[in-house]
Amino acid sequence: VQLQASGGGSVRAGRSLRLSCSASGRTLSEYTVNWFRQAAGKEREFVAAISRSGKSTHYADSVKGRFIIFRDNDENLAYLRMLNLGPEDSAVYYCAASTVPYIANVDSERMDYWGRGTLVTVSS
Repeated sequence: VQLQASGGGSVRAGRSLRLSCSASGRTLSEYTVNWFRQAAGKEREFVAAISRSGKSTHYADSVKGRFIIFRDNDENLAYLRMLNLGPEDSAVYYCAASTVPYIANVDSERMDYWGRGTLVTVSS
């Protein structure tokens, strides 16, 4: 499956963005969808994950309560709604798909497919 993340941009702190992850080649519903991010000079970190059905979600503590992951399997899309952004959220955001059936504590090395990232820049 080919993934493409989009929706990034430059915003002021406190604003919101919605990232999209589009899939082609295979049905996205076969995979859990995960969002990771990598800030300049830092290691890639997990952000959020959603189960194949969309009924279960999992978040990093740093974004819990501010970010919402959801998906539309009919449209082969997944999203990351980011609220109340802060400068610490500035990073390149990647969506990834995994055949691992659970979503908690799944290392990035377990991802089967990655999309190109989309840059989010938050200014104070």
